[in-house]
Amino acid sequence: MATTRGFLGRSRAQRDPRLPPGQYDARDDWPVLHAEATPRIGTERWTFTVEGLVENEVSWTWDEIHALPPSRYAGAIHCVTTWSKFDMTFDGVSVDTLLAAAGPLPTATHVMAVSHTGYTTNLPLEDVTDGKAWVVWDADGAPLTTEHGGPARLLVPHLYFWKSAKWVSGLRLMDHDEQGFWERNGYHDRGDPWQEQRYQGD
Repeated sequence: MATTRGFLGRSRAQRDPRLPPGQYDARDDWPVLHAEATPRIGTERWTFTVEGLVENEVSWTWDEIHALPPSRYAGAIHCVTTWSKFDMTFDGVSVDTLLAAAGPLPTATHVMAVSHTGYTTNLPLEDVTDGKAWVVWDADGAPLTTEHGGPARLLVPHLYFWKSAKWVSGLRLMDHDEQGFWERNGYHDRGDPWQEQRYQGD
């Protein structure tokens, strides 16, 4: 049977090597997806707290966290709903800086990210340290919109984007794993895009 190149679609050789399996390039689009009503959180009442298994529980106001050394992520983000977006920049503060102020105890192995809305998501401590995670408030040079988690969200770009909790309010360090909102509802506990860890059992 004769076929055309257009009918067959792109060959494997033409697939962008930056795309994890099962993902497509969203290009100029940045879809808005979340499980909650969009909150309105003024920066005058925004806070971020590191608590749990730490030497010192520490909280920052909006102005205080902006006084910390800035850090930038430049690269891709990947959503479990199969879109990826490349060449983005996010500005904020490294989670390493926040944890250094709190002093994680040797028994700490996991963190629970908590949002001002009550949303939670769990992560191994090693997935938010050594330059892998940020609290960010700017995206591509502009303030993060409310729909995308503003005034500030967690950014863990090497994992599926539900791990990058919107409207983030803190991290709770723990000595065990404990499922967050989507993990209790069937999503994978870790969420590595390159392993297609979308759902429990993947």
